[in-house]
Amino acid sequence: MLGIFKQKLVNAPKELNSPASLNSCIKPKLSHEILKDFMSCNSSNAFSMCFGNDALLAYSTSYKPSINHRLFSGLDNIYCVFLGGLHNLSMLNKQYGLSKGTNEAMFIIEAYRTLRDRGPYPADQVLKELEGSFAFVIYDNKDGTVFVASGSNGHIELYWGIAGCMFHSEHGLMNFEHPTQKMKAMPRIDSEGVMCGANFNVDSQSKIQVMPRVGSEANWATWG
Repeated sequence: MLGIFKQKLVNAPKELNSPASLNSCIKPKLSHEILKDFMSCNSSNAFSMCFGNDALLAYSTSYKPSINHRLFSGLDNIYCVFLGGLHNLSMLNKQYGLSKGTNEAMFIIEAYRTLRDRGPYPADQVLKELEGSFAFVIYDNKDGTVFVASGSNGHIELYWGIAGCMFHSEHGLMNFEHPTQKMKAMPRIDSEGVMCGANFNVDSQSKIQVMPRVGSEANWATWG
């Protein structure tokens, strides 16, 4: 799966920029070039969806049978690309009042919409309820927000952030297992000894403002 977003939507942590790229004579690829490469590698089973010049989502199904689902769903101008599987999906669907046939991508959209509109719990509390290996990207075309998360076991690779993390375009990068502590960037060194980016770990010495618990009528998306 692939998600590309304009900077006005996603203000990425500055540590994710590779210092090596600043000194390179090679220009970074443009969005359409990245998409072209993705589609050429998955030409027979891939599709993409563009949202003007602001966002792009691309998705491909797997060639081989796998326990890790690759799913794409959209509902009410909210779009989700999901990779992996949830062991407790049946329980979650029942908890949210959804039909038994609701797949992981549709459940994630419903959970996000509940949080956005009337959720009594912070996003990190909901993510802690998800059991399994997963990574997903949500793009809310109506509100112009991006929500990205990966499971805490690290079995599904998401090349932005680290395992157990979530990113919201309004609140930034945080760890949903330790939501009251900041993320600390640790330099990543390549085989030639050159700093090429950063991995993020929980800073146990830090504290951040936590999202207040509110009534079900509140809109958590406006917090911060």
